[in-house]
Amino acid sequence: MIIDLSGKAAIITGAGRGIGRQIALTLAREGVKTALLDVRQELLDEVGELFAEQGFTSAQYLCDVRDADRVTEVVREVQSLFGRIDILVNNAGVASGGVVESLGEEIWDLNMDINLKGTFLMCKAVAPIMKAQNGGRILNAASFAAIVPAYGSAAYASSKAAVKQFTRVLAGELGPWNVTVNCYSPGMIPTDMNHFADLSEERQNRLLDTLTLRRWGSKDDVANLICFLASDLASYITGTMIDVSGGKLATQIPVIAYEAAERKDVKAR
Repeated sequence: MIIDLSGKAAIITGAGRGIGRQIALTLAREGVKTALLDVRQELLDEVGELFAEQGFTSAQYLCDVRDADRVTEVVREVQSLFGRIDILVNNAGVASGGVVESLGEEIWDLNMDINLKGTFLMCKAVAPIMKAQNGGRILNAASFAAIVPAYGSAAYASSKAAVKQFTRVLAGELGPWNVTVNCYSPGMIPTDMNHFADLSEERQNRLLDTLTLRRWGSKDDVANLICFLASDLASYITGTMIDVSGGKLATQIPVIAYEAAERKDVKAR
């Protein structure tokens, strides 16, 4: 079974670094022509050089996903450049927060505007193109916080839970045109945004103890899922959210299994 995405064209938001960059690289290695969107020109320049060095067909666009006019303009330019848009990955996001009692409106609005409104605007701009093609794949970044929120994450978790429901509605609306819409929920994957890898050993262990697969996730874990969902192999999957968290809280206290396994290993010696 081979994933074949050659000749496809994709837009990836927040593609300048982190998970977004890895998603873009993974798709490009599968033969996808990529349009990379970000709000930081220096990151776009850097990733553009990287893609050029590897011989990938790509274009970079400075774009704030909160800006409806700019989103529409960029989507039209990408369609004109590549002739089609087969894949949209709404990866751009923020995760600022605080407890509700002291949460500033600007933090709430930032999460809603980028995580939710930005996803809405990108989908709105791309939907008519995919309908005209009678096919497409839309993949929206949710979060494990949409399943179980964390302390102080009211703004972030609310925005990501809304992305999940938005995804389901859009899947229903675009189904007649063979456009699938799904979202994905990364768990604890160290990035420049969450700084998991910079935590003290004690705090890292505390977090890792919540995982069925007791290790940090990698950017590749998410990118490989995106690659699959963007392919024809996933043509019958739509309107769902897929958890990429290493089984975070799959059972009540996952660390018990590791403690039990360690005891058995000690006895075996």
